[in-house]
Order: sequence, then C-alpha cells, then structure tokens
Amino acid sequence: MMRSNRSLSWLRRTRINAALLCLFFSPGWLFAQTGEAPSATQLSDSPSQQAVSPDTEAPKADADAAAEEGDAAAEANTTEAGERPRPQEEARRSYLGRVLAKPMSHLGAPWLIRPERDEEERASESFQQLKLTEGMVVCDLGCGNGYWTLPMARDVGAEGRVLAVDIQREMLQKLRERSARIKLNNIEPILGVVNDPRLPKAEVDLVLMVDVYHEFSHPESMLWSIRRSLNPEGVVALLEYREEDPSVPIKPLHKMSKSQIMKEYQANGFKLVREYNKLPWQHLMFFARDDSPLPEIEPVPAQQVLKDLE
Repeated sequence: MMRSNRSLSWLRRTRINAALLCLFFSPGWLFAQTGEAPSATQLSDSPSQQAVSPDTEAPKADADAAAEEGDAAAEANTTEAGERPRPQEEARRSYLGRVLAKPMSHLGAPWLIRPERDEEERASESFQQLKLTEGMVVCDLGCGNGYWTLPMARDVGAEGRVLAVDIQREMLQKLRERSARIKLNNIEPILGVVNDPRLPKAEVDLVLMVDVYHEFSHPESMLWSIRRSLNPEGVVALLEYREEDPSVPIKPLHKMSKSQIMKEYQANGFKLVREYNKLPWQHLMFFARDDSPLPEIEPVPAQQVLKDLE
C-alpha cells in the first residue's frame, strides 16, 4: 500500500465524510446502477477505527506469520515442465539496487479513500485505461479496503470475477463489509502471504497493483506467482509513483523509476506491452509474460514524459 509525506491534516477530517466523498472516483461512480446513494452509516468503517498516518507499518507479527504460511503455499505451487522454477527467496531489504519499503498497516486504511485522491492522482483516468469488460477475471493485488476493487467488480459484471488479495485480514474484512453493503457478489477475498498471492494458474486477464509492488519483501517470488496466474494475453497493470519527478509529494522510498521497473520486470519474465504517460504523479505500465503473443514496446523515456506533462 501507499504512504505520503504530505501534511496529515486529513486526519482531522471527519472519517464518515471522507468515506462518503471518496468511496468511488466521482459522484455516482458505482451507485448510478442502484438509483440511490448509501448512507453515512453504510459507507463508514467501524466507528472505533481511528484514522492514523499512512506511514504506519503493518505489524511485524503479521508479517512473520505470513512468511510461515508462505512456506506451505510455496510447496503447493509446483513447477511444471517448461515453467521457470519457483524462486527460493528469503525476505529482502533491497532488490536489484532498490531499497524495499515496508507495507502500510490496516490502521492507515482511511487514507486510501481520502476525498482528494482522485483530484491528486486522477485515479478515474487510470481506471479507464484498464479497459475492463464483462466476464473478465481480474485481480486487485494489495486491495486494501477496496478503493479499486469495488469499481472493478462493477465493470466485470456478474459473469466476471475480482480476486481481491491482501496479506492483512483486517483489510479484507473492511472490503467484505463495503462490498456487502452494496451487494457485490463477484468479489473473492484472498488472504495472500508475503511470497505468494495465491492466485489460480493461467486464469487471470489482468492483475492490478497500485503503489504496492515496491513494498514486496519477496519480489521474485511474487512476480513468479503473478506471471504464472496470467492467461496467454493477460497483463499486469502497474501503478507506481514517479521517482523521476521530485515534485511528487511522496517519500522517495515509495517511488519507482521507469528504468528500475523495467529492470525488475524483464528479469522476471515480463515484457512491456502498453503504457499510459499522462498521469500527474504515477507511471502506469502494462506487462505481459515474455512468451505472450502480445507485441512488446519500448518505454517512453521518463524525462520525455515529464516534458510532455509541462
């Protein structure tokens, strides 16, 4: 999940109003289908849950337990003929020259649905670039409390599936509560572990990761599992804050450069097949398996992107 070094004045705002204003990317984003807006009671998280800084890290005990569970999960993912071998990977502090960030705790969940998020990041514009259609099998990896999951469920329809993965049970509980209130039945919460998202093999059309990949403590293991989950034309949609732009108000540890993204994904059997370079703060890059029939492209240099955004 994400963190920001912006002023934490949002903590003083009413949480219920934050949830009402930003449950989706724009007024009527999802509720145009139902004909009525939800009440404040429906949209708020538990009243006892206080908003805290998004810099709050996930409890270490949870991470340790997840690592133990991951050992068992790794055994279940057997490698078949022709597949890359599953990495034997310990938790890392750095990877290919990049220092890894720590995951955000569920206590920072209200920040994910802050009212200004769409204005700052143009999330609704990013969402349109996913090009979801009815019947797709998609994954929101690092789903949190469902900011992206719920509109994804709307767009893939009753015949589609949204695999909502998080390593924190509390995040999945918040997602379950929110999806139940608006009667979305095509979301499948999955308790992942730090080295395995527990996705089905070769079934997924799109895996969305929003400002979460940089927090993976086992990046090779996670990318191996993600690659394995994609169908032949499936893609990863990666959103990460732009390291090349010092004006993006996010701590450097929670940004990634295009060159670093390309280095890590190419090293793990992916190729770039599409990108969208018009967002104010983030890279949006689409990767397929390197054996996918989708044509590979070269990334537009980040400095050219910044020039075009001026």
